[in-house]
Amino acid sequence: MTAVYNNNTADASAEVAVTISIDGADVIVPEGATVLDACNAAGVDTPTLCYAENLTAVNACRLCVVEMDGSRTLIPSCSRPAEDGMVIKTDSERVRHSRKMVLEFLGSGVDLSQADELGTWSEFYGADADRYGPAPARINEPVKIQDDLYIRDYDKCVLCYKCVEACGDDAQHTFAISVSGRGFDARISTEFDITLPDSACVYCGNCVAVCPTNALQFKTEFDLRTVGEWRPEEHEVTTTVCSYCGVGCNLEMHVQDNTIVKVTSPNDHDVTSGHLCIKGRFGWQYVQPTIERGPTT
Repeated sequence: MTAVYNNNTADASAEVAVTISIDGADVIVPEGATVLDACNAAGVDTPTLCYAENLTAVNACRLCVVEMDGSRTLIPSCSRPAEDGMVIKTDSERVRHSRKMVLEFLGSGVDLSQADELGTWSEFYGADADRYGPAPARINEPVKIQDDLYIRDYDKCVLCYKCVEACGDDAQHTFAISVSGRGFDARISTEFDITLPDSACVYCGNCVAVCPTNALQFKTEFDLRTVGEWRPEEHEVTTTVCSYCGVGCNLEMHVQDNTIVKVTSPNDHDVTSGHLCIKGRFGWQYVQPTIERGPTT
């Protein structure tokens, strides 16, 4: 059986197509598609970290690597273009060992306690970061809380660069943040490490939306987690249209205990591609005013 990839914007039947083998099954994808696209078409669940469907792949994590016949090294499936005749193995011993090591290295230096997807993959591959020592290295800096919109926790940052991409060419074009420092001192920072309110940040929250480890998280979520009241399994998510302007951005209102706790947007929405402005992302407090109003006469 041959699988055909179609992402609604590139139809393999209407464009130049290439055929590659994924774990023994032929997959047809349009020219320019990636190996990861072919894996998805074949129904192969591939772990990713620095990749997002609405961002440019930056090849930073090497979690999505696969084995290609004829290649000396494993290749990153998220960015390697599919070529006709490729033979790919996604679950070989070499691939599994590499992914396990990446997850263990991350867990040995970063707090992954709120990275649910990475936790699932770590369990799947049997990754055990504790074997590198009982006291994993941490940056051990206080959580940066500089406003009521979102917080920064560097102990959870895996330097996947997704926030930098969302702040830059891929979405906001603000370029308020970038990588600063070297080695273990590397972190995502504003220019000269100035505070967010004094930086170029426009508080669109697109960096928060793409963060895979909760190093960036909504202040509402952070406050609820602090008191042990964050219960995402109970959230009701309602999709609506932002009321601030006529662009038509879709909003996903996450509600807990009849209270909006955060707002996201669908990555596949034609208008937003998952990205919002400050009004759509954070301007929902008017729906649930905290000031108790007395009876009117």
